[in-house]
Amino acid sequence: MSGIVLSASVRQNLLSLQSTADLLATTQNRLSTGKKVNTALDNPTNFFTAQSLDNRASDINNLLDGISNGVQVLQAANTGITSLQKLVDSAKSVANQALQAAVGYSQKSSVTTAAIHGATTDDIRGTAIYASATLAGSVVNNNLTTPVPITAATKLVSATNADTLASTPTGVISVNGKTITFSTAQTTSTTDASGNVTLGTGAGSTLTVGDLLTAIDGITGATTASTVSAGALQISTGINQDLTISGSALAAFGLTAGTTARTVTTPSPLDGLTLTIGATGNGTATNITFGSGIGKVKSLNDLNAALSANNLQASLSAGGALTISTTNDAASATIGTIGGTAAASGKLFNGLAGSAPVQDPGGLANRANLVNQYNNILDQITTTAQDASYNGINLLNGDQLKLTFNETGSSTLKIQGVTFDASGLNLTKLVAGTDFIDNASANATLKTLNSASGLLRTQASTLGSNLSIVQIRQDFSKNLINVLQTGSSNLTLADTNEEAANSQALSTRQSIAVSALALANQSQQSVLQLLR
Repeated sequence: MSGIVLSASVRQNLLSLQSTADLLATTQNRLSTGKKVNTALDNPTNFFTAQSLDNRASDINNLLDGISNGVQVLQAANTGITSLQKLVDSAKSVANQALQAAVGYSQKSSVTTAAIHGATTDDIRGTAIYASATLAGSVVNNNLTTPVPITAATKLVSATNADTLASTPTGVISVNGKTITFSTAQTTSTTDASGNVTLGTGAGSTLTVGDLLTAIDGITGATTASTVSAGALQISTGINQDLTISGSALAAFGLTAGTTARTVTTPSPLDGLTLTIGATGNGTATNITFGSGIGKVKSLNDLNAALSANNLQASLSAGGALTISTTNDAASATIGTIGGTAAASGKLFNGLAGSAPVQDPGGLANRANLVNQYNNILDQITTTAQDASYNGINLLNGDQLKLTFNETGSSTLKIQGVTFDASGLNLTKLVAGTDFIDNASANATLKTLNSASGLLRTQASTLGSNLSIVQIRQDFSKNLINVLQTGSSNLTLADTNEEAANSQALSTRQSIAVSALALANQSQQSVLQLLR
């Protein structure tokens, strides 16, 4: 080709056409790839920056699969916890059935005292046994010319030289809150609805000192009649209450105001005594003092309050016998050792010991069936925890989940699993004939189940928190990938509208260049015509 000689104008047009073709090829390449920077030659800075952004976006995108799997692992664990909670609730239902079922004992351990004299539900201490006492007055003489000591036949109304009181009594005598009134307005003895007595001392009255004594005994309830001995009144207190006497008419009968106490023959069976009962079942030993006042036991309610912590309860029979027995919570237990001063020689609780509980085969068989149901649920708790895995990771079987959030591995999250089989939840299988035999055993099981529920709720909260973190990081990674890819595109993508316009302009220029080249060759064509 070196032998070909082109004119300067042709060569210039040829170079212009070649340049246009190069530009057109570049424009067409940009239109076909959509990028203005396809190689490092196009723009080294933008090319390598975009490549770095794309590489990072790709690396983070590759981590999204692991993050997505982590979300599913957490979801599987959460599903497992939900099922475990339902199984624990089922176990609670079985334990509650045991509480509602008849206890496995037809007779519970108990002790019964002898009848307590005067015991009531308001005061179980009982009352002392009394004998009557006597209030002795001073000697009183009658109204004879030669006075002699009065007798029960001595009349109340005074008369000269007669077996009467020296002066007719006036006023009142008060006996244990009741009033005996001496009235001149009547001649007989009357008693009103309130038990107050009026003794007539009007003209013609034949009432005697004996009538006064009868009135007094009617008020006191004396079983031994009051009398007159050697001119002195001997008034019986009775056994129901002490004798309290006062009033303006006492002096006429040689009496003085005051209170005469009954005689105690037998003190209160329990007042001031102590009672101890050893721990019964899983209860707390009882240590009480009978009496009135803070911290002491007086009523049946007081006693039951003191016994409740030891799984015991008390009742009082119509005859006054006190019975202490175990509650349903400790139906299988025998009452602990009884002691204290109330169990001393001659006292109510002396020699008493709790009887052995009597088993009920039907009740025990029913409770044994509940034990089997409970144990089956525990087996399901274990297998459910073992099955709550995803992609080989089980956060309910002690596995650890590690998630990486960035391309350098510097941003990670480690989630340590737990072992939530029956043993991990502190739930152990029950033994028929030993467990669920009374309410105490069922309540103990319910306590461990409530604790297991607490563990499940706590772990569910932890998983929920971790799941929230992982989902937030998952969304962050997706958004970051979009940011990186957008940034890369901003550096390398071509403006297709601009490149299309360039392509049109270059095509026009190329056509013009071809025409110009043709014109440049016309001079040589003229020479060719001359040669022809």
